[in-house]
Amino acid sequence: MTTSPKAQLAPEQILRAADYVELVWREQGSEEDMAALARFHADGPELARLIGEFGALLLADYLTVVPEEHADCESAYVAGQLVTVASRYLKRWCLAGGGAHTAWIAAGFLIECMQEVDQVFQFLSDIRGDANAGQPTAAA
Repeated sequence: MTTSPKAQLAPEQILRAADYVELVWREQGSEEDMAALARFHADGPELARLIGEFGALLLADYLTVVPEEHADCESAYVAGQLVTVASRYLKRWCLAGGGAHTAWIAAGFLIECMQEVDQVFQFLSDIRGDANAGQPTAAA
């Protein structure tokens, strides 16, 4: 697994971020979904910050896990560096402003990353399971 300095996200923050990303991913447009999105978007800058932190967690701990036997390989090092840069950029961008619009675009970026590797539903399910199990999860 790639490693970097980590800051803790509370399980409820992780679950909230996963719920938001799932809403953006589904983008059904039902009145219920639109109302839920409006509630999330009311938090503006705080939502953007949360999605930035969540994105760092997703990139480092779920999308780029390197098998133990390959941890010393050049490709593991390169993957780790790419995750560090992508996480840092995502967090800076989410903290720079833009509020709900920034959170929406960041969620779209994370969805694209998940879809390249596996199914979005599976990643969100794994993240929620870890958060509910009380396993330590962190954001880079």
